[in-house]
Amino acid sequence: MNITRENVDALNAVVKVDIAKEDYSDKVEKILSDYRKTANIPGFRKGHVPMGMVKKQYGKAVLVDEVNKLLQDALNKYLTEEKLDVLGQPLPKTQDNIDWDADTFSFEFELGLAPEFEVNVASNEPIVQYNIIADDKMLDEQVANIQKQYGKLVSQNEVAADSEITGVYRNEEREIENKVNLTLDRFAGDATEKLFIGAKVGDVVTLQTKGLFDDEHELMHALKLGHDEVHGLDIEVTFTIEEINTRELAELDQELFDKLFGKDVVKSVTELKEKIKEDAEKQFAQQADQKLLNDVTEYLVANTQFDLPAEFLQKWIQQTSNEEQAIDSDQAKEEYEKSEKGIRYQLIESKLIVDNDIKVTMDDIRNHAKDMIKAQMAQFGQMNPSDKELDDIAARVLGSQDEARRISEQLISQKLLALYKEKANIEVKELSYEDFIKEVYGDK
Repeated sequence: MNITRENVDALNAVVKVDIAKEDYSDKVEKILSDYRKTANIPGFRKGHVPMGMVKKQYGKAVLVDEVNKLLQDALNKYLTEEKLDVLGQPLPKTQDNIDWDADTFSFEFELGLAPEFEVNVASNEPIVQYNIIADDKMLDEQVANIQKQYGKLVSQNEVAADSEITGVYRNEEREIENKVNLTLDRFAGDATEKLFIGAKVGDVVTLQTKGLFDDEHELMHALKLGHDEVHGLDIEVTFTIEEINTRELAELDQELFDKLFGKDVVKSVTELKEKIKEDAEKQFAQQADQKLLNDVTEYLVANTQFDLPAEFLQKWIQQTSNEEQAIDSDQAKEEYEKSEKGIRYQLIESKLIVDNDIKVTMDDIRNHAKDMIKAQMAQFGQMNPSDKELDDIAARVLGSQDEARRISEQLISQKLLALYKEKANIEVKELSYEDFIKEVYGDK
């Protein structure tokens, strides 16, 4: 067997594989001999079928199968030994006239080669790393929410601004009948609220769906309709009041603190706020890290310049598309353009991993899985699981290759994030969560 490569340019190459008779003949003969021992052909006893008849009936199929196996094994071994960094997969050149009666065969494959480039993590302009804090306003709101959540309902005779109302939305024509619980602050504007103030159980309030809520998702929930059904909906509905309550706030006492966090973990309102702040800022840190990871990724893709074997990749996308949903060259080009950004970042990420010797071991994956399991168990009150219990559950979780791969990718992302924090041009900006949402996502 002989394998040669011709580099068309820096990003494309053609590999030629020449297979001689001595490369496959022994294997083919052995398989045919095994066939002969078990073949059932009328007129012959098992094991006594003439070899010529076996070759005539099975020889071509066995030859094709063995040559293809040999070809794939040789090509994969060659790519590994030559340390060729290929994109996609080798594409066989079309050969319509293979003479399977010949002794030697030649096959050619097109390769798309990964480009050579350098990555500079440090940007000219600083990238913001947000330090999101839980400010006093948020802490007060969270304490108030806890008091409401753990408070008790007290029946009212008529609706007030702070009432919690149970009732039914109806519209006969649209066959709407949906029972909900609501508070008046969910409605858009003050006009709807005024329709409810002073109403009693049994009263019917007539409402217009257009402009009833700021968010269409609220209307979907209220009327139990799909998104397409509520989009632009302008009809009249009635709301029949069945129950009116106010919520008596829970006392901020030791009984409530113990119910929230366990006995004597929190002993005062000050400690309650400190605990809320600690828990909230842990979550904020994760959100800020994801934002930083996204921003550095965007910077690297935009500022790391290299060419790709675009024509090859489009051909590869076309040839590897699902047979039932085959695509033409124009569709392949469109798919390539959609995926180009992802391909570029995968190459950048791979180079950063190699250049910075970023590795994830099986012990890393196992320990991370155990940490996640321990945190999940703590949410259900199991605070001190044994090492054996954690090991057993982790083994079951990591028995799934998909789950092990997912955890490995998480750890790689964490290590890349640490690299970015160390080497990127970072500017730390501290702000409240409310201001973070306004700055990053707009004032919604």
